[in-house]
Amino acid sequence: MQEPLQQSSPSTSYSQFVVDVLGRMTRTSGRIDQRVLRRCLGLASSYLVTDVTMNTEDGIGTWRAGFNRLVDVMVALHTRQELEVETVSTASQACSECWSVAGSWREMDECREGVKAIATRLKGLLDANGKTYKGHAIYAPY
Repeated sequence: MQEPLQQSSPSTSYSQFVVDVLGRMTRTSGRIDQRVLRRCLGLASSYLVTDVTMNTEDGIGTWRAGFNRLVDVMVALHTRQELEVETVSTASQACSECWSVAGSWREMDECREGVKAIATRLKGLLDANGKTYKGHAIYAPY
C-alpha cells in the first residue's frame, strides 16, 4: 500500500509580500501609491495568522518586519508632508485588528508586543492631542 503524498502549503511572509509590492510599485511608477499601501496595511491581521501558523519558527518575525516596513514608508511620507489621513487611519485600524487577533490565541501573545511597538511608532505621527492627524480624526477602536 502506498503512502499518500503529503502536500504542504508554502509558508507565507508578510515581509516578502510587502517588499515585493513596494518594489513593483516604485519600479513601475516611481512613487508610493497610498491606495496600494492601505491595501497592504489592511492585510496585516490576515498575514499575522498565516505567517505565525504556517511558519512557527520565523512567522512572528516576518509579520513584524512586513508591518514595520509599511510604517517606515509612512514615516517617510509624513516627513515629506505627503502622508494621507486615510492611510494613518487604515494603519490604526490594522493595529487594532492585529491586537484582537493576537489576543485570540495564546501562541500569539508575543505578537502583542509587536503591535504595541508599531502603534507607538504610529502615535508619533499624530497631532499633539494623539487623536488626530493633520486635524482630522483617525480610526480609534471603540
